[in-house]
Amino acid sequence: MGDDSEWMKLPTDQKCEHKIWKARLNGYEEALKLFQKIEDEKSSEWGKYLGLVKKFVTDSNAVAQLKGLEAALVFIENAHVAGKTTGEVVSGVVGKVFNQPKAQAKELGSDICLMYIEIEKAEVVQDELIKGLDNKNPKIVVTCIETLRKALCEFGSKIITLKPVVKVLPKLFESREKAVRDEAKLLAVEIYRWIRDALRAPLQNINSVQLKELEEEWVKLPTAAPKQTRFLRSQQDLKAKFEQQQAAGGDEADGDDDDEAEVAQVDPYELLEAVEILSKLPKDFYEKIEAKKWQERKEALEAVEALTKNPKLENGDYGDLVRALKKVIGKDANVMLVAMAAKCLAGLAAGLRKKFGTYAGLVVPTILEKFKEKKPQVVQALQEAIDAVFLTTTLQNISEDVLSVMDNKNPSIKQQASLFLARSFRHCTPSTLPKSVLKPFCAAFLKQVNDSAPEVRDAAFEALGTAMKVVGEKAVNPFLTDVDKLKLDKIKECADKVELAGKKGGGGGGEKKAKPAAKAPPPVEALAKQSGAPKKAPPAKAAGPPKKGKPASAPSAKSKKAPDTKEIVETELSPEVCEEKAAAVLPATCMQLLDSANWKERLASMEEFQRAVEQMDKSEMPCQALVKMLAKKPGWKETNFQVMQMKLHIVGLIAQKGSFSKTSALVVLDGLVDKIGDVKCGSNAKEALTAIGEACCLPWTAEQVVSMAFAQKNPKNQAETLNWLANAMKEFGFAGINVKAFINNVKTALAATNPAVRTSAITLLGVMYLYMGAPLRMFFEDEKPALLSQIDAEFEKMQGQSPPAPIRGTKRAAPDEEGDAAEEEVDSGAGDIMDLLPRTDISDKITSDMVSKISDKNWKIRKEGLDEVATVISEAKFIQASIGELPMALKGRLSDSNKLLVQQTLNILQQIATAMGPSLKQHVKNLGIPVVTVLGDSKPNVRAAALSTLNTWVEQTGMKEWLEGEDLSEELKKENPFLRQELLGWLAEKLPTLRTVPADLMLCVPHLYTCLEDRSGDVRKKAQDALPFFMMHLGYEKMIKAAGKLKPASKDQVVGMLEKARAVMPAKPEVHVKAAASKPASSAPAAKPASAPARNQSPCEDFSEPEPKPDTKKAKPAGPAAKKGVVGKKPPVKAGAKDEEDRSGPIFILVPNSKEQRIKEEKTLKILKWNFITPRDEYVEQLKTQMSTCLPKWLQDELFHFDFQRHVKAIGAMIEHMEPECEAVIGCLDLILKWFTLRFFDTNTSVLMKALEFLKLLFTMLSRKNYQLNDYEASSFIPYLILKVGESKDGVRKDVRAILTMLCKVYAASKVFPLLMEGTKSKNSKQRSECLEELGCLIENFGMNVCQPTPAKALKDIAVHIGDRDTTVRNAALNTVLAAYNACGDQVFKLIGNLSEKEMSMLEERIKRSAKKTPAASAKQERPQRELPANPSATFLRKPAQEEVPNKLNQARAQNAHLEQSTPSIPKEFQLDLDVFENNHTCASDIPDLVQHKLDEVLEPVMIPERKIRSVSPHFDDIHNSTASTINFVISQVASGDINTSIQALAQIDEVLRQADKAEAMSGHIDQFLIATFMQLRLIYNTHMADDRLDKKDIFKLYSCIIGNMLSLFSMESLAREASMGVLKDLMHGLITLMLDSRVEDIEDGQQLIRSVNLLVVRVLEKSDQTNILSALLVLLQDSLISTAGSPMFSELVMKCLWRMIRFLPQTINSINLDRILLDVHNFMKVFPKDKLKQLKSDVPHRTLKTLLHTLCRLTGAKILDHMSMIENRNESELEAHLRRVVKHSANLSGIKSDKSSEKGTLRSDDKVIKAKVSDILSEIFKKIGSKENTKEGLTELYEYKQKYSDADLEPFLRNTSQFFQSYVERGLRMIESEREGKGRIQPSTGVIPQHSTDSYLPGSSTVPVSNNGEDMNAAAYYERLKILRKRRGLENSTPEEDRPPLSSLRPSVASSTDMLHSKLSQLKESREHFQQEQSHSHSPTRSSSPASNLDDLKKRLERIKSNRQ
Repeated sequence: MGDDSEWMKLPTDQKCEHKIWKARLNGYEEALKLFQKIEDEKSSEWGKYLGLVKKFVTDSNAVAQLKGLEAALVFIENAHVAGKTTGEVVSGVVGKVFNQPKAQAKELGSDICLMYIEIEKAEVVQDELIKGLDNKNPKIVVTCIETLRKALCEFGSKIITLKPVVKVLPKLFESREKAVRDEAKLLAVEIYRWIRDALRAPLQNINSVQLKELEEEWVKLPTAAPKQTRFLRSQQDLKAKFEQQQAAGGDEADGDDDDEAEVAQVDPYELLEAVEILSKLPKDFYEKIEAKKWQERKEALEAVEALTKNPKLENGDYGDLVRALKKVIGKDANVMLVAMAAKCLAGLAAGLRKKFGTYAGLVVPTILEKFKEKKPQVVQALQEAIDAVFLTTTLQNISEDVLSVMDNKNPSIKQQASLFLARSFRHCTPSTLPKSVLKPFCAAFLKQVNDSAPEVRDAAFEALGTAMKVVGEKAVNPFLTDVDKLKLDKIKECADKVELAGKKGGGGGGEKKAKPAAKAPPPVEALAKQSGAPKKAPPAKAAGPPKKGKPASAPSAKSKKAPDTKEIVETELSPEVCEEKAAAVLPATCMQLLDSANWKERLASMEEFQRAVEQMDKSEMPCQALVKMLAKKPGWKETNFQVMQMKLHIVGLIAQKGSFSKTSALVVLDGLVDKIGDVKCGSNAKEALTAIGEACCLPWTAEQVVSMAFAQKNPKNQAETLNWLANAMKEFGFAGINVKAFINNVKTALAATNPAVRTSAITLLGVMYLYMGAPLRMFFEDEKPALLSQIDAEFEKMQGQSPPAPIRGTKRAAPDEEGDAAEEEVDSGAGDIMDLLPRTDISDKITSDMVSKISDKNWKIRKEGLDEVATVISEAKFIQASIGELPMALKGRLSDSNKLLVQQTLNILQQIATAMGPSLKQHVKNLGIPVVTVLGDSKPNVRAAALSTLNTWVEQTGMKEWLEGEDLSEELKKENPFLRQELLGWLAEKLPTLRTVPADLMLCVPHLYTCLEDRSGDVRKKAQDALPFFMMHLGYEKMIKAAGKLKPASKDQVVGMLEKARAVMPAKPEVHVKAAASKPASSAPAAKPASAPARNQSPCEDFSEPEPKPDTKKAKPAGPAAKKGVVGKKPPVKAGAKDEEDRSGPIFILVPNSKEQRIKEEKTLKILKWNFITPRDEYVEQLKTQMSTCLPKWLQDELFHFDFQRHVKAIGAMIEHMEPECEAVIGCLDLILKWFTLRFFDTNTSVLMKALEFLKLLFTMLSRKNYQLNDYEASSFIPYLILKVGESKDGVRKDVRAILTMLCKVYAASKVFPLLMEGTKSKNSKQRSECLEELGCLIENFGMNVCQPTPAKALKDIAVHIGDRDTTVRNAALNTVLAAYNACGDQVFKLIGNLSEKEMSMLEERIKRSAKKTPAASAKQERPQRELPANPSATFLRKPAQEEVPNKLNQARAQNAHLEQSTPSIPKEFQLDLDVFENNHTCASDIPDLVQHKLDEVLEPVMIPERKIRSVSPHFDDIHNSTASTINFVISQVASGDINTSIQALAQIDEVLRQADKAEAMSGHIDQFLIATFMQLRLIYNTHMADDRLDKKDIFKLYSCIIGNMLSLFSMESLAREASMGVLKDLMHGLITLMLDSRVEDIEDGQQLIRSVNLLVVRVLEKSDQTNILSALLVLLQDSLISTAGSPMFSELVMKCLWRMIRFLPQTINSINLDRILLDVHNFMKVFPKDKLKQLKSDVPHRTLKTLLHTLCRLTGAKILDHMSMIENRNESELEAHLRRVVKHSANLSGIKSDKSSEKGTLRSDDKVIKAKVSDILSEIFKKIGSKENTKEGLTELYEYKQKYSDADLEPFLRNTSQFFQSYVERGLRMIESEREGKGRIQPSTGVIPQHSTDSYLPGSSTVPVSNNGEDMNAAAYYERLKILRKRRGLENSTPEEDRPPLSSLRPSVASSTDMLHSKLSQLKESREHFQQEQSHSHSPTRSSSPASNLDDLKKRLERIKSNRQ
């Protein structure tokens, strides 16, 4: 008992898993009681037992297990979470309960399984039970079968999926255990009860005795359909209904409905296993089927026939087999084999079902042609085959093929085609047999009802009768207008018979189809009555509901049309009968005087005639008799116009008042047309025609009138007829107009010589265009250009107009017919526009030779075949659907190994789509689906082509055909990431546009779920994007149910995604319809037909069912209004105006203090704090509530709409109102920013891009208003913005970066910094790298103080990312630390803390690389940095240096044209105090003043050369710095992406350049300025010129400014010579590209611009440093020749420049550094050796180079060989050999000189050798001086060499170097001399090394000389330094060296201009720091050498400048 007391104390859940069985038993009992007490199904108590339930049922102790089962049952019944345990518990029940001997345990186990089914877990339970059937223990198997039977009996076949159960049944019948067999028998009986005969096929192979027993049992079953007796939790409504029925004793009608539903649900085919037969075909089948002996062919067919008897076949490529069978049917002479082949085809079609649809188009024409056979067995086999094939496809797909044989000469073919259609129609419904399909068939049948062969007539009657039965009499009647009553009765008789045949043939199917058809019409009809005329548009798209309405309204149609029908077929009366009838109603005098010779008597007769007609009643008016009396001699030849006018008026009266038939009309029409052009009678004739049009319908009247007019030659009549028709169309509308009938006559009229006829024709076309739209133009594309332009002009006039509402032609239509009339209008008018196009049959042009070419082994021949196909299609323009064997051939090419052919095939398929139009639908399965497969190609360009083809196809076919069947799901099943991502992306784009989709879309869902967990991130992303659109159509419930079949791990993940998708699921399709419907509602009702043609061809063509309801509701007022003529327009227009009024006025409402109130509420937690990972519904609702006071309701509805397009519109409206309502925008800024954070979580790119566009404009506006974001606004927006910086799309990232840059103007940078730091913690590597890059920019722009909370903490966190596994993140982190290094030097190493060795080496390498690119200050940077706080002046000086050292971040900014957005460098000098900055001391407003006024004032003191003492002042660099930084800033604006900013900057620089006294300030900035200029040139060329939105005048102005500045610059030689080689190269490249830009010529004054550029190029060549420009041109020529992409003209212009340089060489040779030029030529010849140069297309480059070298040799002679010192391995150089040849040649020519005395010659040669040696020694020495490491050693060696050879001439080595280098060498030599003589100790340079690159300025290169020997030494050093600086600034005007090129070097390198810019900026920084050091080291003794007065004066001026600046 001691043990008992222990476990008794334990809680219930622990007892349940105790090791003692009694404890467990006790625990189960307690749990049972507890479970019965818990009322809340979601109580947390249930969760405790979630993991224990399995143990309840699998307890090893039988007694405890029994109690555990009871407890588990109660748990499952009541716990909300019970579903999670299904798999494990049912598995436990099957394994551990069903084998128990106790019946009670089994019963409880079974109840548990059924309870799980009740809580919606049927699939899992069923799977576990079926697994249990494989158990070795027969007891378990028996109980599993029994449980399955119970489940089926109680829940029915809808919940229990029968297919897997039926599949295992045969196996159970084979069991050795009798108990299993008996239980299986009971299960089979139960299944039969639910699905009846569908079970027979799967069980046909079981033991015959067992089958017999089953048959006996099945017979005993009651015939009444079984009913579900137990219901799922989700079926509680059904349960209540069932209980009511039970109480009432059952309801038979409902039972019938249920029965129908059940029977319809189960398809025996679905229960069968598919058999794979292709592999089982005999190996020699294809040989035998071609054999000459019929017996062999028969053997082959027998083998196939046996295989095709399998009722269900596995999908595969049956193309070859089908082609083989088709050949037998079409060409085999043995009819027995034809019959066999037909049976095989029938078997294939029946076994494959929809999968056979691909091949339907291939075999149908052949079968139809073969119906010429008379043998009954052959005909029967063919009938079976074609019927089976029909069931695999649609009538639309094969309609072309059937129609083509309907007028065949062979009556058997016509008969069988009609009979086939009759049989096919029985399978159709009104929606699958739309008017567009039925119309051409009816036309063909009507021909056949008059056929001479009776069997053909009978077949046609049967087909028409069947059609009438299916779609209703009203729908068919419009096509039977010309059929006489006898034939019409026969058709109706056939229709009555069809019903009986349908019942027999289709079992209950006929009834089932009829019921919905009968039930559907009333509501649709009712809607039609309300809608009236405006209902024209919906049926244009719809084939559905409107047509279902027809059968119901048939009786009314009959009653209405009965009199019309009699009149239409009115027989022609003889003249005698006419006179008799006329005499009965007309006065006798009238009759007598009708043909009087006296016109007055005739006139009197007409007056009496008119009075009689006016008084006559409609019923007694003999119209035909009366009009024949009018036609009596003289009739229409009447010469008196008064009589004629009266006559025509009477015709109109008769037509209006009487029952006027077409027979009567034909009597008068000829006469009316003859008078229509008459000046006096024309108007009467037109009125009469209009009246006849109203009586006999306009389409018929118009056709007759136009054909009569063009049968005669009177141009006046023709013109007036066309005018009348144009007017009549406006009055009657476009209903039923036969466009085809008019087109030829209109073309005739257009070609007429009479201008009036042409004008009338064009006017008529304009009216037709109103109704038909753009497709009308297709008919006239072949017309002459002049005529076509007139037609286009007329169409242009009509553009945007809506057609008027019809005011005539509605007299006879009853209200309930109006909707139908409207539908007919669209169907037969504009709707069929594509059908009206004349199409060519190209099947005969697709020859077998062409098809074999396409399939050839040689790709070139395949290409040839494809080219031929493309030619055939392009020549045909519009083609019919029959294209022979082309589809199969093209399908093969889609998988071609040659990707070019695949692309060509895709192009052909696009051609076919455009050419074929809507008929393309029949090729979707056999050609469209293979295009989907191509989406899996590895090459992006092929995938893009496939996607383009798909979209082109869908435009023509709609989406229905693509989504039907298993094809798409099969494609999605393929494990190809490219295919999956492209296909899902495509579906995500298309599905939202559809109103309904086929149920087959459900087949894609399992594969969609697989894609959600795909290895590829792109596939997962696309699957997630597509998920909401699948859910939109299939519903959340179905999607969740499908997810139930997944593995538990996958299921949880997928269900989570489904929940998210549910939240963002777009609105249901009805919403789209309403949106569409609201547009026409605001215009005239008849506006809709105008858009009909376009909509008819839209992808949604087949999915229009939901449309009529919303449309008709909207258009309701227009129904009655339509009758009142123009008044019909008013109601909708008013509604539209009202909408407009609602949306006018401000959209941002300013509510005082509302923002402050919201901030307060959030702080006190009264509302939710805006902080989430993904936005939940409560956040959205809260925002919606808050916005309701600030925004109008319509905008709020748009902002919170499900449809993303509404969001785009809303943002557009907000953009429009932002500027005028900026105060209100700021008032609700927090709400606006919050709403945009929600958009960041949308997946739609168009919304995101629009949102970012708004935000850019918003922050620009806020910056302009000097508004500063508060923390509340920033914290609810910036973190979410930072999320988007990691977006995969470049455009989004670029915009987000731009917004972040703007943010720093409206929110403290130091507060943005920590938010970006948070962003670096993201899992998204792109986001991490972008945040790090942005941090780098902040450090660069705002210094180290921006780092929060402290620089050390921030940099440690940044440095962590140096070890990131992603390269871009590593690089970004290194760049950011580098930016910090540039700001604070080596101190950064202390701040970043400990890094691993690898990371530290990466950082050091990056710093070193950066130092190479931009020679940075020495390691002594630390010292001034530390002294910064004590030295405000130094801080002031350091700041620009930080900003001017660009790294990759700033380069990227410049390239993206965002320079203008980054904060300018000048104002930042005043932003160091971050607290001041953050407290709204906006500096942005100071920018213009600083830039504008500083130039003059700052430049003034610099230009005082006489004050030499200034250099001694420690404040000298203040002035230099402010000038330099100002110029730097202005230059940075030159490269701005904003044209105006750039023009302003150029204007400021031009102002400086034009004034000689100020121009020198640009010295030192020339390269920088030129780089900015050609960057702007590149920006114009690549971006601005391509942007159509920009005004070309602005671009021209910018070009003019650039060229003007350049001309000014290059007119000053001193400045021009500063341009370095690399910069000149890029500048020349930019200028030559501009000269060649053809777009410039299109600008006004473009030629003038090019002439200016030409002048500038000449100026650059003349004024630049000659070495640099010649070197630049050589390198540019080399680059242009290497590049194949460039224009050949480019190279030519470069060479022209070189020729010009060569021409002036005699004058410039002395100023050229030949060593450098020869090095460039050497490099050129290395890239282009002589042989390669000669291979170029042009020999000009070779000649140019040759001429250059010859000229140099001629000018310098043999000395040229001494200038090759810079070429390494000169012996290997081709150049040296060439120069020696040239020198030798010139020496031979001047032979006399070479024959001088040998002594002199020897001396000369000795001298030469000595000179060469000296040259080599000195070269080595100068190389050392030039190198960083050996400079000191080099100077020492030079000093010693000079001591040794005092007469050594250093001039040649120093001549071409810069002045500063020469000074450096001289100073170095003096220092060594003074050291050695002991006069003083001068420290040599330790920090800065002289630079010898082409772009160097060589700044001060030694530290300040510190001497102990008093003032003299210091003064000398300072004086030397002053000289150097003065020279640099161009202040010394008298030095003779000024003529030398200042920017040449000993060892040039072709550096990029960006690197040069880096170099210059770092040198500026270096020089400043040097002066800081000087200031800190120099003391009063130095200054005492300066006169005190001068010094004080200087100080005062500097103070004044500084105060102005601040």
